Amino acid sequence: MKSQEITKRWVDFFVSKGHTAVPSASLVSSDPSLLFTVAGMVPFIPYLTAREEPPYSRATSVQKCIRTGDIEEVGKTARHGTFFQMCGNFSFGDYFKEDAIKFAFELLTKSVDDGGYGLPAERLWVTVYEEDDEAKELWLKNTAIPAERIQKMGKSDNYWHTGQPGPAGPCSEIYYDRGPDYGVEGGPIADENRYIEIWNLVFMQYQIENVRSKVDFDIVGELPNKNIDTGLGMERLAMILQGVENMYETDQVRPVIDKAAELSGKEYTSAETDEDPHHTDDVRMRVVADHIRSALMLIADGVAPSNEGRGYVLRRLIRRAVRAMRLLGVETACLPDLLPVSRDAMKGVYPVVETDFARISRIAYAEEKAFLRTIASGTARLEDAVAESKAAGVPLSGAEAFTLHDTYGFPIDLTLEMAEEAGLKVDEAGFRALMLEQRQRAQADAKGKKGGHADLSAYQEMLGEGETVFTGYEELEGESKVRGIVSGGQRVAHASTGDEIELVLNETPFYAEAGGQAADTGLITGDGFVVEVLDVQRPVKGLSVHKAIVREGEIAGDAVVRAAVDRERRHAAEQAHTGTHIVHAALHQILGPEATQRGSFNKAGYLRFDFAWGEGLSAATRSEIEEVSNIAIRNNFRVDTKVMGLAEAKALGAMALFGENYGSEVRVVEIDGAWSRELCGGTHVSNTSLIGSLSLLGEQSVGSGNRRVEAFVGLDAFRHLAAERALVTELTELLKVPSGQLADRIAGTLNKLKATEKELDRLRKEQLAAAAANLVGSARDAAGVRVVAHDAGQVGGADDLRNLALDLRNRLGSEASTVAVAGVSNDRPIILVATNEAAREAGVKAGALVRLAAGIFGGGGGGKDDVAQGGGTDAAKVSDALAAVFDAIAKR
Repeated sequence: MKSQEITKRWVDFFVSKGHTAVPSASLVSSDPSLLFTVAGMVPFIPYLTAREEPPYSRATSVQKCIRTGDIEEVGKTARHGTFFQMCGNFSFGDYFKEDAIKFAFELLTKSVDDGGYGLPAERLWVTVYEEDDEAKELWLKNTAIPAERIQKMGKSDNYWHTGQPGPAGPCSEIYYDRGPDYGVEGGPIADENRYIEIWNLVFMQYQIENVRSKVDFDIVGELPNKNIDTGLGMERLAMILQGVENMYETDQVRPVIDKAAELSGKEYTSAETDEDPHHTDDVRMRVVADHIRSALMLIADGVAPSNEGRGYVLRRLIRRAVRAMRLLGVETACLPDLLPVSRDAMKGVYPVVETDFARISRIAYAEEKAFLRTIASGTARLEDAVAESKAAGVPLSGAEAFTLHDTYGFPIDLTLEMAEEAGLKVDEAGFRALMLEQRQRAQADAKGKKGGHADLSAYQEMLGEGETVFTGYEELEGESKVRGIVSGGQRVAHASTGDEIELVLNETPFYAEAGGQAADTGLITGDGFVVEVLDVQRPVKGLSVHKAIVREGEIAGDAVVRAAVDRERRHAAEQAHTGTHIVHAALHQILGPEATQRGSFNKAGYLRFDFAWGEGLSAATRSEIEEVSNIAIRNNFRVDTKVMGLAEAKALGAMALFGENYGSEVRVVEIDGAWSRELCGGTHVSNTSLIGSLSLLGEQSVGSGNRRVEAFVGLDAFRHLAAERALVTELTELLKVPSGQLADRIAGTLNKLKATEKELDRLRKEQLAAAAANLVGSARDAAGVRVVAHDAGQVGGADDLRNLALDLRNRLGSEASTVAVAGVSNDRPIILVATNEAAREAGVKAGALVRLAAGIFGGGGGGKDDVAQGGGTDAAKVSDALAAVFDAIAKR
């Protein structure tokens, strides 16, 4: 029986029993405490916990789920998979234990012809909570399962709760006996490999408090409305009904295994134990099949690869799949072959994977391409580091793992996997310590910006008097009162001319930097004093702190003041912030909904917007984004701000920035209604025409899977375009051509320049080759090694020296020889050392010699024993460096 038929029969059966069929919720959980939907009951939690009134008394669903907590076990067991489908039936104060048991037994054992699954009743076993005699009696009364196949288990196995005070209850699990080939007799208590769990019935009947652990809590009474929450693992049932060894061989997963075997030339054999010689490759193919399907479904639900949260989970799944294929011998891009196979296997149940495949595949293929680049750059470094660590008999250092991560983009999980494959441990604690140190430095920098180095207790004390009231949505100037002054890290009673202070008001029209919008500036004045506001931050939530300098007079800690925002600067910042929303909407319109915000910054006249996208934008696409944005500005769209509940805002489709914490009440900014609708606490123009114009400056990568666009708006956009026009005018006058012919003339000039440079390069190489013939005769003996140490003077670059050194090494023959050539390029010294095999056997190492020489002229370098290269800053020390190389060889 195919998976699609299994899920159809499930829904049809429970609809016939009065249940409402509820479509699967997204894999992206609406529960802020969860990254993903991890169980079939997650979408129903508000009803099961009585937080919300359910719209139906009975429900059934087939819910998409993702769990990655045991990702390392994927492929190794019959049951571990990251993506799975949970078939569930639910009762909210309607039926309870008896009907739940009757429904489960009927559906499992009813004949296939009558719409059931046709499992033989004699293969079914049941477990119940050890104190739930009622459930055991109901199984005996309503089914053909005898008492000897009903086993009692404790709280750790057969009692459910959320881990928090609230509803809880015993559960009853249904197992299927796969037969003596899979383990010993004795039921689930004896062997859960032979007896595989397929369905769990949770009887939610008690209220618990004082939850101390999974098995230690206080039952304080019965629930007024008892609920049923059951879950059947679709893949586990498919495994049984399709007669295969594990979930990876079911109809929705096996086709990818077969494709992976075809691409790698390996045979898949269903190996289950380490003793089987095929086991390692079989596990890799199962990992590929599982992870490809999970990635397909996550991208279909709007997740894009990134370095945090859901995006990181997706990135890790794709990278593990690509890595597994490389270990199977496939080093080229494989997702274009594998992902369509998974699509075809899943589209019957989830048509979106076919209709949206162009978008899904674009994201997945770009991520694989980026990862292959990462592997290419980092693998050689890792292999060298592993070899050195093994030779020294020590683990791979945390510093080396950190360098791979920070410099080469090599993820720590990949470093751990590759090191483990080489039989080497990694100092993971050292790596984590360096990562923490890096984060702390970044946080310290941010903290210095947010609150200087003031003791936060001063701010906490002022916050105790109430949060700062922000009036800047309605007014840019108003009366207020000083709540406190901080200077030099301490709260002070007053401040005088020239003092740099941090000022807190009861009410303020000044916008504190937040949501990517820069802070307001302006003046705070009063009786005999003028204070200039330079920045506004929130070092503690709810308190706006004005970083300022006293320009005139003396201000007291309880003064009455007039706060006035710089109107022109605020308007320019509002132009930029609304422009950011317009660019976001334009990206959605042109690229699609997956081009979601990853970060932004807006200040007067300028915006920067980061978004999820796997590849660079063409010039035509950039032009289209700019055009759509300026049409929106020209159309004078209304910009409306509404305050509403978070749930209502999400129901309207308002976009939220993942990772941001929102309160129960939020501000929603709309541009032309639904064209752009975002949660945003910033300030905006009232209609788009007030922006004036928007000019894109460029687009670039800001990390794998993320791009950045920058733009000027308003007068800054005009000034930018005016400057470009002036430049074009200057070039047309210099080159004596009309502006329409300027590009062709510049291209022609560049081509001539390249041809000239190519000819000069050819002549330079000929000179170096000629010099090599003469330099062989300059070789000197250094303790049995012939050494050529040559200063080549000005060179085109390191390649010139490399070619010369390798040519000289060849000319010197098989006798122990070493070549050290140095030169200067762009005012910086470069050295290259090459040794032949006989010299290396005599103990001469090119890498060590380069480090010595480069250190003399203020730099560094390295390489292998045969060829190494270094550089520095002091070109005057080239002769000293070459002399040091000769002496080191002579004294070795």
